Amino acid sequence: MDNGDKLDIILELLEKNYSDATTMLNFRNPFELLIATILAAQCTDRQVNKVTPGLFSKYPRPEDFAALTPEMLEQDIKSCGFYRTKSRNIIATCKILTEKYNGQVPDNMDELTRLPGVGRKTANVVLSNAFGQDAIAVDTHVFRVSNRLGLADARDVYNTETQLMAVIPREKWSAAHHWLIYHGRYICKAIKPDCTNCFLKPYCRYGLGSDNRN
Repeated sequence: MDNGDKLDIILELLEKNYSDATTMLNFRNPFELLIATILAAQCTDRQVNKVTPGLFSKYPRPEDFAALTPEMLEQDIKSCGFYRTKSRNIIATCKILTEKYNGQVPDNMDELTRLPGVGRKTANVVLSNAFGQDAIAVDTHVFRVSNRLGLADARDVYNTETQLMAVIPREKWSAAHHWLIYHGRYICKAIKPDCTNCFLKPYCRYGLGSDNRN
């Protein structure tokens, strides 16, 4: 079986098993998703979803956040971890959105990644889920699963993203991102991957013992 055939089978099986996969972050507009994704760094989506309803009720617009001091915002996001850094970044980002973009979230990678606290992963999440653009956001799950499977062979998230974009059809980028996340959450876990019950094991470099990465 050549690599192209293996890729097709992997994508077909992922889609079959995770056809309903989507972002677990709750949001109503691009701004809410941007803030939620910043908060989700080193934090679970579940915890972020507990925080954001009250947060957006108090501060629904970028200008509301921009008017805060870091200490004020810290109290609302403390349970999301790294709250001091996140507080500073969110306020700085909201000031830029207010002053430069009339309160709107930009819809392109270059401008998004110029915002404090926004890297390629966060930008891709927003572009894909809020703006409907084709994008692959490489979080810890996507990085781990794609390299274990052999869809990528990289030691960092940027090269993993680049390699995935090269082998996965563009129209499947956003969906495949969610499929890989779900597979990482439920089967291909970081510490104890459930290779015995994995439907991808016959096509997986890690599962077949030909890859030693974690």
